[in-house]
Amino acid sequence: MLIYNYMVVHSKSHQKADRLFHALADTTRRDILMRSLQGEHSVSTLASFYPMSFAAVQKHVAVLERAELVTKRRRGREQMVRGDVATVLYTVGLLAQIETVWRSRLDRFAEILMENR
Repeated sequence: MLIYNYMVVHSKSHQKADRLFHALADTTRRDILMRSLQGEHSVSTLASFYPMSFAAVQKHVAVLERAELVTKRRRGREQMVRGDVATVLYTVGLLAQIETVWRSRLDRFAEILMENR
């Protein structure tokens, strides 16, 4: 039987994962991330793509920034947003770990079914 090592719920890696998945849970934020991974955009340019206020888009960008999925820098009066590929790859790794756990559980389930034939 497989035994999994679970980390303490409040560890820094869990907090980071919580911020990542919270940020990615929203359709608009996922779209902003996709656009910012394709190239750097000002928040004003990003806001032009969505039927919401500039302030609402700023809040979405702030959530993505707290999750380290995007970085912001100032260019004159504009805030420029760029996607962070390293954090996206980290997220892919987290999802791969979850997939590994579930695949092993499914494999074990199949073994139990075969034993009971």
